[in-house]
Amino acid sequence: MARRLPRPHRLDVYAAAGGLLGGLLLWGIGLGTRRAADPIVLFDGRWPVLLPLFVTAGCELLRRTAPRVALLTATVALTLDTMTQGSLGTLLMFTDLVYAAVLYGTPASARRIPWITGLVTVLATVVPFAAWRVPEALLIGVAVGLVSLAPASTGLIVRNHRDAAEAARLRAEQTALLAEMDRTQAVVAERARMARELHDMVANHLSAIAIHSTAALSIDSPETSREALGVIRENSVEGLAEMRRLIGILRDSGGDLEPVAAPTLDGLGSLVEGARANGLDVELGTALDDGGGPVPAPVGLAAYRIVQESLTNALKHASPGRVTVCLARRDGSLTVEVTSPYGDRDGPRAPGSGAGLVGMRERTELLGGTFEAGPATSAHGGLWSVRAALPLTDAVATPDPVRTAARGGPA
Repeated sequence: MARRLPRPHRLDVYAAAGGLLGGLLLWGIGLGTRRAADPIVLFDGRWPVLLPLFVTAGCELLRRTAPRVALLTATVALTLDTMTQGSLGTLLMFTDLVYAAVLYGTPASARRIPWITGLVTVLATVVPFAAWRVPEALLIGVAVGLVSLAPASTGLIVRNHRDAAEAARLRAEQTALLAEMDRTQAVVAERARMARELHDMVANHLSAIAIHSTAALSIDSPETSREALGVIRENSVEGLAEMRRLIGILRDSGGDLEPVAAPTLDGLGSLVEGARANGLDVELGTALDDGGGPVPAPVGLAAYRIVQESLTNALKHASPGRVTVCLARRDGSLTVEVTSPYGDRDGPRAPGSGAGLVGMRERTELLGGTFEAGPATSAHGGLWSVRAALPLTDAVATPDPVRTAARGGPA
């Protein structure tokens, strides 16, 4: 099937109609571009002028949809028009077709047409002057330049500006897309950090509440129930206070709520004492000399959270026995290792979501460290070991979401 040409653009129809009506008006009043006595006029009379006029007007309909075909056809029509008395309408429509061929044509046409029209203008200037040796011969080159080179150059300038504007628009869209991607990634990363903080801050208290409430319900002893209720109340109050402070910061409500201070390694003693109060037999050992300099804040926070989550997991899953917490500075990194008895319990003492191990691994990887967790064997039986190596040099300063929210940053 033959491919149908697209419909002409509305403005092209107006240009064709305007050029044709203007040419007919000039033809009606007898105004041409040449006299009948000129040697170049081969077709004398008024009627031969109409054929190039109608052909050029038809080419105007194709100035956007088929600009190269329109220009080639109009060139033939203009050549025929030069052999008649000529029409100013045909000449003006030809200049518009040259302009449109450069503006709407292919990139190759936009490059070649200005060079071709420039070469034709030079030849139209040099050849007549060399043949006739009169200054008036230079006017032929000027006329050819106005009809061909001037509209071609104008079309090239407009096309370059249009391409530059389109490239700027595309760059702006790309920049906006990249900014949106960065914003989305920042939000996702911030939500992941907030999820780790919420889990580490609340899971310990809720696990203790679940375990001691189970003991209070299962053991028929007023003294045991009283002790369990005391632990439940203490963990409830502490967990509720931490949640209120964190929610107040996230809502930016101000008031009497103080920012939650980021925990450090100095708070490990209190953390271990809290675990002992919840029923764990915990032993803390540290080998941190001051010769290596202070531990960077991101590393200290990650180590504290890893120990906190490991103690929470031990409270929920460990078998009876001693839990050991060891921190040591080795080979430019802070090594955190927590071991607990493993293998003799039928099920967890409190339900868990499995997000704790994911959070510890994420904290370690954000600092460029290594993380391992799994069962191990020793002379005293099966153990569950959690080990993280956190680099102390060139530590990634991962922002604490709680502090970031307190400063008014993204939450």
